[in-house]
Amino acid sequence: MVNALIKKGTRYLANLAPKTRVGRYFLDEMIHFTMESSKEIRYNDCTLRFTVPNRLNRYRIETFSTKEPETLEWIDALPEGSVLWDIGANIGIYSCYAAKKRGCRIYAFEPSVFNLELLARNIYVNGLVDRVTIVPLPLSNVLQENTLNMTSKEWGGALSTFGETYGDDGKPLNKIFEFSSIGIPMDSTCRFLNIPEPDFIKMDVDGIEHLILKGGISVLSRVKGIIIEVNEAFEAQNNNIDLSLHSAGLELKEKRHSELFENNMRFGRTYNQIWYRP
Repeated sequence: MVNALIKKGTRYLANLAPKTRVGRYFLDEMIHFTMESSKEIRYNDCTLRFTVPNRLNRYRIETFSTKEPETLEWIDALPEGSVLWDIGANIGIYSCYAAKKRGCRIYAFEPSVFNLELLARNIYVNGLVDRVTIVPLPLSNVLQENTLNMTSKEWGGALSTFGETYGDDGKPLNKIFEFSSIGIPMDSTCRFLNIPEPDFIKMDVDGIEHLILKGGISVLSRVKGIIIEVNEAFEAQNNNIDLSLHSAGLELKEKRHSELFENNMRFGRTYNQIWYRP
C-alpha cells in the first residue's frame, strides 16, 4: 500500500515538474545526482567503487561477497594476467574485480542498453579502461540478426534472452521490451572482432548458455576453465551444456550456489557449475 502511494506520488511529480522551468531544472539535477551516486566496497584487500542509481544496483553491491562467493573464489584462483571473457557482464562487478585483483584482461560481453552505461561508468571509475573492453553484442549459436527480449528496463536488470522466447528456467519469458541486434558466435568473435581467445570464461546469460556453447566449439576446445550459471530445472539446457563441455574435453569440478538461494523457490536449483581442463 505504502509503495503504491509512493509510486503514484512520484509519477504525479514527474509529470508536473517538466511543465515549469524550475521543475525541469530539478529533474535534470536529480537525474545527474542519481547517476553520480556510488558506493565503495572492500573485499579481499581489493577496493572497488560502483555506480548505484537504484535499489537493484545497491543490492548487487551490498551482496557482493555473499551472492556468489563461489564466483569470487574462482576469480581469486585465476592466474594473473589471464584473458577472461565475461559473457553476460551486466554492470561489471566481476569484470572489475578480476581486472583489479588478478590483473586479468577482460572482454565484457553485455548487450543490454540499460546496463551498458553503468558497465562503462564502473570500468572508468575503477581506473580499468586499459584492462576491460566492452563488447556490446549478444553471443549466439550462429551469426544472426534477432531481438534481445527483456524482462526489465531497470539499470542493472537481468533475466533477458537473445532470439528466444524462454527464460533461464525454460518457461515463457515475460517480455516487456525488445530491440534488434546482431548475435555473433564465440568461434567468429576472435576473427571478426580481432580479440584474443579466452583462457577462462565466465558465463551468465539466463537461458541460452547451451546455444552460445554450440557456437563456440573451437574456443571451448582450448579454454582452460569455465564457470557457468545453470538453472538445472531447465533439464534440456542442462543436458546440452553437459554434452558441449564434456565434448570440449572439460570436466565438472563442482557446482555451488550461495546460502541465499538454498530455500529459494525461484532460484533454488540454479548453480554456478565450475568446469576445468584436466
